[in-house]
Amino acid sequence: MNNPTAASKPLSLVKGIPLEEEAAVGALTLGGYLDELAGRFGPREAANMRTADGSVVRWTYDELHARSVDVARALLACGVGKGTRVGILMTNRLEYLSAFFGIAMAGGVATTMSTFSTAAELEVLVAKSGCSVLLLERNVLKKDFAAMLTEMEPQVGSSAPGAIHSLKFPFLRYIAAVDEAPAQGAVEGWAPFLARGEGIDPALVAATAATVTPADPGVLYFSSGSTGVPKGILSAHRGVCLQLWRWHTWLGASDDVRGWPANGFFWAGNFAWVVGGSLSGGGTLVMQPTFQAEEALALMEEEKVNFIAAWPHQWAQLMDAKNWLEVDLSAMKYIDKFSPLAGHPSIDSDWIEPAAAYGNTETFTLVTVYPANTPKEISTGTHGVPTAGTTIRIVDPLSGEITPLGEPGEITVKGPTLMLGYLGIPLDESLDDDGYLHTGDGGFIDEQGRLIWEGRLNDIIKTGGANVSPVEIDIVIAKCPGVKVTKTVGVPDELLGERVVACIVPQDGVELSAETVRAFAKQQLASYKVPREVLFFAESELELTGSAKVKSSELRDLATRRLSAQQG
Repeated sequence: MNNPTAASKPLSLVKGIPLEEEAAVGALTLGGYLDELAGRFGPREAANMRTADGSVVRWTYDELHARSVDVARALLACGVGKGTRVGILMTNRLEYLSAFFGIAMAGGVATTMSTFSTAAELEVLVAKSGCSVLLLERNVLKKDFAAMLTEMEPQVGSSAPGAIHSLKFPFLRYIAAVDEAPAQGAVEGWAPFLARGEGIDPALVAATAATVTPADPGVLYFSSGSTGVPKGILSAHRGVCLQLWRWHTWLGASDDVRGWPANGFFWAGNFAWVVGGSLSGGGTLVMQPTFQAEEALALMEEEKVNFIAAWPHQWAQLMDAKNWLEVDLSAMKYIDKFSPLAGHPSIDSDWIEPAAAYGNTETFTLVTVYPANTPKEISTGTHGVPTAGTTIRIVDPLSGEITPLGEPGEITVKGPTLMLGYLGIPLDESLDDDGYLHTGDGGFIDEQGRLIWEGRLNDIIKTGGANVSPVEIDIVIAKCPGVKVTKTVGVPDELLGERVVACIVPQDGVELSAETVRAFAKQQLASYKVPREVLFFAESELELTGSAKVKSSELRDLATRRLSAQQG
């Protein structure tokens, strides 16, 4: 920073509008959020779900509110108090919503757990979260979570009827399952659990919810664990509610949204994206417990879904489904016109999704964004501008000094949706002296105040003296016909330092060659960014995080071994 030319340049620091100037934001506690929705949209359909026998259960906003109060009454009867952590281990189903908001009304902290968890992973989540009550879906695909927990240790104690006494999980007192499967050990059924609250006056729920403030802990989510054991991330009601209200605005949606989520609500991004995008404007959630492509398409047709929340690898699965060309998706309104899905013969869309965006679980989704229908000439190549109240700063990863505008470094952030902290880690070890979270992501701010994210700092490829962003390469290769999944990594090279290697999963039934991929990449990338090697894998060979991201470190090792075998 002693360079006078560098010192005279503006610094890499940009702020959103003041929070008080933000429009279209309502209640800032989760209980207040649902109260407001029920007051505005009471008899309208809030959510629906297919049951095992093919029938459809539909809840209005009034019914969602009432069911949430029922859960809150049961939790109060179980001794839940302000700040008590209550686990939710469920797929996307109606009871997930009533559990989430019921916990908030009872003053508790909704603690979400992935249904992809193995027994070992679940043991870590239950122990680390310190939840006192666990509300679960017993049978998810081939998993039996009740059996897993019973095998771990919990036993029925004598301190209270049905209460658990466990040395392994000393805070855990009650487990209830939404399934109709027979009770197992200490796991009771949903009806008996709700019956616990019959003696609790609903007025007590209202009084309890009224004590909750926007600054109180509201949710506990866990990171996907790409770098090790998942970290518990505690967020306040205000941060969560701000994002729920904002998502409807960012989508540019009216009150007609019928949203379908492909992924679990136990990931913060999916919850805020589809719940906020759908419910904050009076729309409807169309629930599918687990993603099955053919079933999803049939569901979209039957329920006239007009907004889907899915990732590119799921787009490919939908397009590969046998009924892809048979279903009528003409209701689709909020689907990006540049998405491969918009090529379906029944879809006619002019909508542009808010894809120029950046965020993480620590900020409960986005801290920079361009809203829907922002012209491509403004948003392309960027990740948006800061949200209201947010400050984005780029710093040198080694010195911590703010970089000159336009120069890359580490993205740091602070603002109203920033987490309260990580479980078990003092806040002064999570934030710097100025209150910023260091994200571990690399990027820069351009002269228009737009953030450009370049990927994880430890993923940046250094080849032949140049820094290459694998994100930039993957964005290009993902558009190559026949590519289902792409992830670019740097493999050690004696001459170049690192070699750029594209690792690709082709779409089913498509034959791709390395030459085809490289030729496609050359049309849009500088020569030093074009992968020197292209490797093809089966999807089962790729190690994924809990949020379906390819684990870079494992893939880098796999690619290194594959290339060594080819050369040796």
